[in-house]
Amino acid sequence: SSSNGDDAAGDNDNDDGLFDPEDIPTDGEWAGCRRSFMAPIQIAVRGADILQDPLFNKGTAFKSGERDRLRFRGLLPARAVNIHLQKERFLRTVRDLDSDIRKNVMLEDLHDRNETLYHRILVDHIEEMAPLIYTPTVGQACQEFASRFRRPRGMYFTPEDRGNMAAMVYNWPHRDVHVIVVTDGSRILGLGDLGANGMGIPIGKLSLYCAAGGIAPHRVLPVVLDVGTDNEELLKDEFYLGVPERRMKGKEYYQLVDEFMHAVRYRWPNVLVQFEDFSSDVAQKLLDKYRHDHLCFNDDIQGTGATALAGLMGAIRAKGDDVNKLGDQRIVIVGAGSAGIGIGQVLMNAMMEQGCTAEEAKKSFFILDHKGLLGTERMDELNAEQQIFARTEDSGMGLLDVIQKHKPTILLGVTAVGGLFTKDIIKAMAANVERPIIFPLSNPTTKAECTAEQAFEWTEGRCIFASGSPFDPVTLAADGKTYYPSQCNNMYVFPGLGLGATLSGAARVTDRMLYIAAKALAEFVPPEDLEVSKVFPTLSKIRQVSHRIAVEVVKEAIRDGQATKISKENAKNLDEYVARKMYYPEYVPLIEKREISI
Repeated sequence: SSSNGDDAAGDNDNDDGLFDPEDIPTDGEWAGCRRSFMAPIQIAVRGADILQDPLFNKGTAFKSGERDRLRFRGLLPARAVNIHLQKERFLRTVRDLDSDIRKNVMLEDLHDRNETLYHRILVDHIEEMAPLIYTPTVGQACQEFASRFRRPRGMYFTPEDRGNMAAMVYNWPHRDVHVIVVTDGSRILGLGDLGANGMGIPIGKLSLYCAAGGIAPHRVLPVVLDVGTDNEELLKDEFYLGVPERRMKGKEYYQLVDEFMHAVRYRWPNVLVQFEDFSSDVAQKLLDKYRHDHLCFNDDIQGTGATALAGLMGAIRAKGDDVNKLGDQRIVIVGAGSAGIGIGQVLMNAMMEQGCTAEEAKKSFFILDHKGLLGTERMDELNAEQQIFARTEDSGMGLLDVIQKHKPTILLGVTAVGGLFTKDIIKAMAANVERPIIFPLSNPTTKAECTAEQAFEWTEGRCIFASGSPFDPVTLAADGKTYYPSQCNNMYVFPGLGLGATLSGAARVTDRMLYIAAKALAEFVPPEDLEVSKVFPTLSKIRQVSHRIAVEVVKEAIRDGQATKISKENAKNLDEYVARKMYYPEYVPLIEKREISI
């Protein structure tokens, strides 16, 4: 279906052409713009204030009628241009820049001036723009956040704010927030503790929610819980903008998070809270505490797990194996933090969904941390989630030995240790199985366990490869063939999952919703892509992917009795309903909010 629900427009049986969609003008100030009815937005500001508000500012695209109506005639150059010309001018300038971080800065400057144009550029050029506003560039943007700070975006909650959060949330100017992405900056990508500089992550994620998931920009809120930092460099940096103290821990930390969760839920009872880049020692505990009575999920645990599951389903289909027999695979996960265990949990739930018992499913997993294979001999040092995957034999065994002994079919890396998958390890995988599945998922690119070129070269092109950050196609000198890596990025899952959960009015994000989302994503990949081992759709299809996932999540919410916002009428045609509800960035008429009395 059409990404903005316009596919129904112009459907009529009149042959006289009177009600056909109008022709788009080609000249004058309306060139490239449709003149059909668009519901206007009432705004409380007027005059020059509008030009300073990124949600309403259209820059040079304001037409003469609007310039008069909103009282800023003379404050802009005379010629009105359309969004297409604005986009072209911006793209030409950004493509001339010589570094990705400078492109990121230019995009964020546009974000702060004109949100409609910014999101339109993301929607129309998502493959080109996603790496600039998210991984891998966002890592550097976070590291340099303080030195590049220009304009505030989002909210910060600190220990000083304890007792005030219920009132503080009313400082946010928008009444109808649907999605909050929150981090405490303790584990930003593979870069570690970046404190308040981690704000770049919620901002980047929410840009993807708007562009890929169709959630309107005034309905999202990026948040940092700034509880200090243990990063020595930041503590000594006079320009650091966060709380310059050691990180709050223990009981006080959990009390602060609890006050925050209650405050946002009090003001926005149906808001979805996405936990992002919390360190492994707190991530699972926070998820366990809130997942049953708040609408929330942890993207590093559940989002990564669902995306990896979708990629593995695609890879298993590409091999010609039965996708409904996940339990037949032997899976090595290197990295036993929140992401590694999260992937294990989602895969295990999927196996049980397909008919395995918990005991049978467990036997498929070999999870390693820096001390080797998780085993029952080490129970006293493992947390409850890790203990589930502890094996009764080979405790502490190294990665190469595990591969040589147990002959895994799948190797996943979530360690943030660049180059961990050496030639010996990849070659051992290739010696055991005809088509090994190799997913180095750590971000940014420098932290990837191996590169696409290494994986294809060391397996002679036989592996199925997906990584967290993007890699270019690889042409091997040995056979002259080109091999295509996929990007296993959470952006395929979280926008659609969030859209479906908020549209349906669900009270919680269930494990089955994650399974359904992964299945919908895996089934979106066409057979011709699977033939060349592409296990994720092209990024240019991201809005259609989000739409499909959202529809399936809404269906699951209805089945589960959670869909409080879906009428029987809308339930009859969810495809059309979800498409209609997806934000599409185009300029809408603005009118001044006035009291009219007769």
